Amino acid sequence: MLSLSDNNAKPIAIMNSTFTTILRMLLGTSLLIFGINKFFAFIPIFDMAPAAANFMESLNSTGYVLYVVACLELLIGGLLLFKKWVPFALVLLAPIVVNILLFHLFLDVSGILVAVFMVAITAVLIYKYWKSYSSLFQ
Repeated sequence: MLSLSDNNAKPIAIMNSTFTTILRMLLGTSLLIFGINKFFAFIPIFDMAPAAANFMESLNSTGYVLYVVACLELLIGGLLLFKKWVPFALVLLAPIVVNILLFHLFLDVSGILVAVFMVAITAVLIYKYWKSYSSLFQ
């Protein structure tokens, strides 16, 4: 962990628990909101590029894909908010946020800021919990 200090002050942790707690709560809340929105559609859908609209329509026409994603978002959001199995929640979340980023990179650039925000927070949290993953790479 990096720290900044001077001779008379306590070290200031750059990756302190308050910072990561705020990020975890922010990410968990956004996942809950977007997950609930897939069931109740209380956030209006903005106009998308034709390719993005076609892709979303094809996912919706399956009848289950968006509901599975919504359930995963609700589960992961709850785990993050209640600080239960956070490393497991981040493993579940990683492919979802990568796909969100790729969707906005290739199909609908207008929402790229939210996607980058989610990927960045997920990456910071994975870094914070990296000790939990170290046994996977031995």
